[in-house]
Amino acid sequence: AARVPEWAERARDWRRFGDWLDAMVERGVSPNVGSFLGGGTLRRYARGMAMGPAGEGELTTMRRVMDEALADGAFGVSYALIYPPDAYAGTDEIVEVCEVVAHGGGVYITHLRSEADRFLEGLEEAFEIGRRAGVPVEVYHLKVGGRANWPKMPEAIARIDAARAAGLDVTADMYPYVAGGTGLSSVLPPWVAEGGRFYERLRDPATRARVRAEALAPSGEWEAMGTLAGPEGIVPVGLERPEHAAFRGRTLAEIAAARGADWLDTAIDLLVAEEQRISTIYTMMSEENLALQLRQPWMKISTDAGGVDPTWAAAFGPTHPRAYGTYPRVLGKYVREEDVIPLEDAIRKMTSAVAGRLGLRDRGVLRAGTWADVVTFDPATVAD
Repeated sequence: AARVPEWAERARDWRRFGDWLDAMVERGVSPNVGSFLGGGTLRRYARGMAMGPAGEGELTTMRRVMDEALADGAFGVSYALIYPPDAYAGTDEIVEVCEVVAHGGGVYITHLRSEADRFLEGLEEAFEIGRRAGVPVEVYHLKVGGRANWPKMPEAIARIDAARAAGLDVTADMYPYVAGGTGLSSVLPPWVAEGGRFYERLRDPATRARVRAEALAPSGEWEAMGTLAGPEGIVPVGLERPEHAAFRGRTLAEIAAARGADWLDTAIDLLVAEEQRISTIYTMMSEENLALQLRQPWMKISTDAGGVDPTWAAAFGPTHPRAYGTYPRVLGKYVREEDVIPLEDAIRKMTSAVAGRLGLRDRGVLRAGTWADVVTFDPATVAD
């Protein structure tokens, strides 16, 4: 949708979630489309890009807009708590919104506030929100990054099992790759984006010096992707300017060496020149944890990727393989080659388990009277 030239202009007329859905139908869309309402969207609508807790009037606005979205068909609310402005929302604020979601029969889906050093604390926050608001919780793309944090995954799984046994409706989903994907901007602390002044701040020498200091020695209060993956594990793939074409698909360490600068200055310079977040691949998870996660009965498969149209994407270099290969990889690598889970369980985790979590009762199963959304494949050859 971001590549539709008139989309930003059309969005000015949208006043509620249903307006976007209507616009999708009006323009024409081939796959089935459903969505959560972004918690960051709510906060930005009510409070802009300001940090700090929302006021009573702002909370009232968020709750009203959330209620309207549920009436229009939203599955619930999603918060990605390492990204501004979602990261500016405190637990109490999220609970306020999620009470509305619970009343409307929706789901709270969350990118945890930490998937690394404070991974377990982030998981406990999700549990707290679910309990206080009485809302089902979905942990989006469950993972833990950084070699020192890999041993935390078994403990996280044990805590999810315990929460479920105690009555909390909590499940999770995942994608089958050891590399994640987000913006190159994620190597910088979230406050840089406050007030929509991200690039302005990076151009100011004094502020840039502060950013460098915090990014190179992070406090642990934010997800420092640069130190988690290291410059050798960071691959900026969304470079759009012609002068950066030679850097597409190369590691940040390689780009820095070619420019004669350190990795952080290189990242900042690229962000300032491109004036966009720069889609980037970060390698930082473990294969052992992927297999462990896949075996959990409450796990589902997701991509964490948008649909990529090759007619425009090819010009910008490689994309994360999860955009195309998530489901074939599970079936080929983890079912056929490594026998991590049986075929039937893999199919369930891709179809009926997902549909059920979203409240879609007439999809995801082969049964008379349900929609025939069917994909055929050869189990002996399918691969990513």
